[in-house]
Amino acid sequence: MTVFTLPDLGEGLKDAEIVTWHVAVGDHVVADQPLVSVETDKAVVEVPSPQAGRIARLCAALHDHVAVGAPLVEFAEGTHADAGTVVGELAGAAPRPPTEESGAIPLRRPGVRAAPAARALAAQAAVDLATVEPSGPDGTITRADVERVAAAGPGGDAVQPLRGTRRSMAANMARAGAAVVPASVVDEADVGDWRSDEAVTVRLIRAVVAGCVAAPALNAWFNGAAMTRRLHDRIDLGLAVDSEDGLFVPVLRDVGRRDAAGLHQAVEAAKAAVCTRSLAPEDLRGQTITLSNFGTLAGRFAALTVMPPQVAILGAGRIAWRATVKDGRVEPRRMLPLSLTFDHRVVTGGEAARFLAAVLASLQNAE
Repeated sequence: MTVFTLPDLGEGLKDAEIVTWHVAVGDHVVADQPLVSVETDKAVVEVPSPQAGRIARLCAALHDHVAVGAPLVEFAEGTHADAGTVVGELAGAAPRPPTEESGAIPLRRPGVRAAPAARALAAQAAVDLATVEPSGPDGTITRADVERVAAAGPGGDAVQPLRGTRRSMAANMARAGAAVVPASVVDEADVGDWRSDEAVTVRLIRAVVAGCVAAPALNAWFNGAAMTRRLHDRIDLGLAVDSEDGLFVPVLRDVGRRDAAGLHQAVEAAKAAVCTRSLAPEDLRGQTITLSNFGTLAGRFAALTVMPPQVAILGAGRIAWRATVKDGRVEPRRMLPLSLTFDHRVVTGGEAARFLAAVLASLQNAE
């Protein structure tokens, strides 16, 4: 047998979660044919076959976390000539029905099918497989199905294991909470002179650019272990995007050099990529500062989380009418709440205030 292990996926990643197998035991594959899709750091990546040959064994089940360097696929002895034809499922194809050889074999109880990992977990957790609702292909009980029943317990509410994006989010937030010393400053921008069709997110991005020009210390990375910081000449903005799968932060590159039309196009492309889960790993890395426009949903002010090595994140709350004093008179104006959270280990209060002042000036400038 020839064993193919999970390759290094870059950026210091240690493992990945199996989300889709594109092949099954017995398939003949060609070099570079997709074998499996894995999820890591909120991106789904296809892992291609390193050679032509016949699949003898899949070394992991769906939703298993596989470490870099751990066995992924076993090929039968002897490689097969790459004849240019592909057998098995490519990306987007429907999963093939499980077989005994693929590991999803019938149990002794007629009509019950389960993968080996699911059977082992069921035995360990004392779960009767006959009571488990299958979600796998051809009515196969998966490990996730058994976990759901085991977590619920008799008459209890189901406890769902965190997977994929939500698992990554939990790990990242824990890391941020342990490392950053957060401080926040808030204010409101008078946007009563905005046009009715104003592109709010684009205006916010341009305001972030103005803030970074006024206070470059916030467009930086900080290395707490080495006690060094890196000031960036280019502004690579992380844009927080909400989805049913969790929070994604695609990166809009070099936003300081883009015009309004280019920014609008980049924002729409990022949102579409989140919806279709077509973001590449590099699309989620390298941001120098982050923007969260949470006010599109609800909320006025917020204490946001700074993700290291970044040192700042700007949040925009819900625009609403407020009673304000203008030219000595009280009048209703549309106000945009702003929350700036920064890492106080490396950013001073004065730098944060100068940044926010520049953001306010940019937003309140009628264009």
